[in-house]
Amino acid sequence: MTTTTPPGPRALAWRRRGHSAARFWKQYRTRRAGVLGLAVLVLFGLIALTAPLTVGSDVQSVTEAPGQPLESPRGQFPLGTDRFGRGLLGLLIWGARVSLLVGLLAAVLSVSIGAVIGITAGHFRGRYATVMMRVTDWFLVMPTLVLAIALATVMSRSLGTIILAIGVTTWPTTARLVRAQTLAVESRPYIERAKALGGGHWHIMSRHVLPNVMPLVLAQTTLVISSAILAEATLAFLGLGDPTVISWGGLLQDAREAGAVSSGDWWYLVPPGIAIAVVALAFTLCGRAVEAVLNPRLGVAR
Repeated sequence: MTTTTPPGPRALAWRRRGHSAARFWKQYRTRRAGVLGLAVLVLFGLIALTAPLTVGSDVQSVTEAPGQPLESPRGQFPLGTDRFGRGLLGLLIWGARVSLLVGLLAAVLSVSIGAVIGITAGHFRGRYATVMMRVTDWFLVMPTLVLAIALATVMSRSLGTIILAIGVTTWPTTARLVRAQTLAVESRPYIERAKALGGGHWHIMSRHVLPNVMPLVLAQTTLVISSAILAEATLAFLGLGDPTVISWGGLLQDAREAGAVSSGDWWYLVPPGIAIAVVALAFTLCGRAVEAVLNPRLGVAR
């Protein structure tokens, strides 16, 4: 007679995570808007990842531009050309890499800062929480775009500066939400039992609070990404981005400098503007769907 060894704690934990992921996807795919947003994001993600194969990095070259400046859309250039004669379709595809990357990294930085401040302020309370919440309130009342412009102005013009400027100015909302959830979690009886058994601050925050606020952090991340992409486009449009890097906001800034608005060169303005709006909307749809799945009490309609 053979005996089977029961799975260990780690195997059981991974099994529970797998079941949770399967249950999440089963509920998520019932949200038609969320599935549509996810499909759009997957499409743009594939376009961005395959850009070196489909258009190549030489699409950014000004000296080897294949067309004439500001050509209207036609066979060789389906979206026309920019002021240097470069095909706008290739620039739009290549710019997706930068816009999506900046949006993702800035959102991760913003949510990470907000989550750390929210958890610690909700756990320690007292004078520390008071100080951190007053700092959070100050950032909330200050115009985010103005702060981001100020940071991007005094620092070097690079993608890192844009990511930092967006990340350190958009975290207060996440901090407020995470702190409220932390206070709710720490009022539960098992937290008191963990403290009575000798659990320290790090143990309570990492083993009990963080897993319970992670669904909120995940949903907030998907929502912040759309705002980060819009912020990157705005900063680039204002001329505060890296001039050597192609992005959707940078294309709009180039179009403004070339006088595309006054001359009626709509093909220079419309495609990057539509791309920014579609991606931001797709992330918003995904974020709302994630919120509805993780917190059904929100009652978000499908």
